[in-house]
Amino acid sequence: MKRHLFFLTMTVFASGIFAQKPAIIPQPSQITMGDGTFVLTGETGIVFDSSNSELKNIAGIFNEYLQKNYGFQLQSDAKTKEAVSLKLIKSLPLEDEGYMLKVDKKGVLITASSPAGIFYGVQTFKQLIPVPQTGASLSVNYCDIKDQPRFKWRGLHLDVGRHYFPVSFIKKYIDYMAMYKLNTFHWHLTEDQGWRLEIEKYPELTEISHWRDETVVGHARGSKEYDGRGYGGFYTQKQVRDIVEYAAERYITVVPEIEMPGHTSAVLAAFPELGCSGGPYKVQTTWGVHEEVFCAGKEETFKFLENVLDEVCELFPSKYIHIGGDECPKVEWEKCAACQKRIKDEGLKDAHELQSYFIQRIEKYLNSKGRQIIGWDEILEGGLAPGATVMSWRGIKGGIAAAKQKHNAIMSPGTHMYFDHYQSENKDAEPLAIGGFLPLDKVYSYEPVPEELAEDEKHFVLGAQANVWTEYIPSTMQVEYMLFPRVCALSEVVWSPKDKKDFADFEKRMDTEYQRLDMLGVNYRKKQ
Repeated sequence: MKRHLFFLTMTVFASGIFAQKPAIIPQPSQITMGDGTFVLTGETGIVFDSSNSELKNIAGIFNEYLQKNYGFQLQSDAKTKEAVSLKLIKSLPLEDEGYMLKVDKKGVLITASSPAGIFYGVQTFKQLIPVPQTGASLSVNYCDIKDQPRFKWRGLHLDVGRHYFPVSFIKKYIDYMAMYKLNTFHWHLTEDQGWRLEIEKYPELTEISHWRDETVVGHARGSKEYDGRGYGGFYTQKQVRDIVEYAAERYITVVPEIEMPGHTSAVLAAFPELGCSGGPYKVQTTWGVHEEVFCAGKEETFKFLENVLDEVCELFPSKYIHIGGDECPKVEWEKCAACQKRIKDEGLKDAHELQSYFIQRIEKYLNSKGRQIIGWDEILEGGLAPGATVMSWRGIKGGIAAAKQKHNAIMSPGTHMYFDHYQSENKDAEPLAIGGFLPLDKVYSYEPVPEELAEDEKHFVLGAQANVWTEYIPSTMQVEYMLFPRVCALSEVVWSPKDKKDFADFEKRMDTEYQRLDMLGVNYRKKQ
């Protein structure tokens, strides 16, 4: 009897009933494991409608991945029946970015109603390939997946104002986003410490404003030591177009941020006439909030910003333009005759309403160009611009207030979404950071839709976004360290169904993902 039981057990095991679920991140909506494996080799075909340029591009990106990491590509003219097929079916009952993926004895079939869905299906298929695996063939378990995102806005931010990163790394950053089905790259291009975008009408911005004379050493609050080395860098318009196109090929929208009316010291260093006092101003060499802001009383300020935004809109086809609006001290405005005259002439109560006037005026201009604005939650102060979307960073109150006013909101609270915070309570064991403590499990625990919202208000929450501020992140290696593995948790927050979230299961899947990150050469924070 025992012998028969042994053989029964071995037969069941061999049949694949005990096949483990693959370690996919973010967790798909539905997944069913099958019995058997499909073998992927350099003889395997890849089939798609060759007249569709997007499918051709997706196939090309996948083949680049296989070649780089496994040493072979799929064949578009293969003679074998076994193939990876990419198929658009407009009538599929899925969201626009959803997909279906089936692996069986016939091969691999990825279907979607849009090319974006096909692309995300390919990202999942990449994670079905076990790592590490060597040799000329790759075994993939049979499975059936149906998947679609929970939120439309799945964002990741990068501050290049404090520290500049080369184009090659910006593309790598976009690749990381694509791996985890994030779709919005918030590119923070201007700061007190540096302006990073070429504007052809104003060459002074890349002659003067991109360069600071030195940088504070250690924590800005207590340090009076500087490194004595000049620092700068900017992106040409040609480079920006290249990056925007690169992102679009991976179904990622680049949303630029041009800070106003605060965080503008670098601009004022080149154009002192746009400030309230006339200067002198300098590109800041330390971090924090500085009093120098655009003068809201001068027409020249708005003409300058309109000219800048004209070029920004030419470079970035995104629906949204982020205009900052955060941490704007009102000290200069309260002393400025031109600003006080503006308050009086426009019938405003105070400097807070002056900021609202400023934001609404910029919004009206961008609306005339077919764009919409996003601002940090300070844009709520003094009255929200009519069509503005609020990015809630000072907790969740700003997002709640926006949704209750029937405005779209993106949740990005510092408590859960600021990846510049420490990853350990033992700060001596970590690279210098701005402060705070944000471990992996806390990121994973975040729920973007606040309980305070009524059912008819919840749809105003477009999604969530993590932010990587770089005061204390000077290198690409350190960006990766702060990003990984927390970006994996972020992906599950914004993509996976709420009822599928399980941190213990996520950690198990991460054990496999760490091996994949090793294969890709990512400088992630090791599991403690």
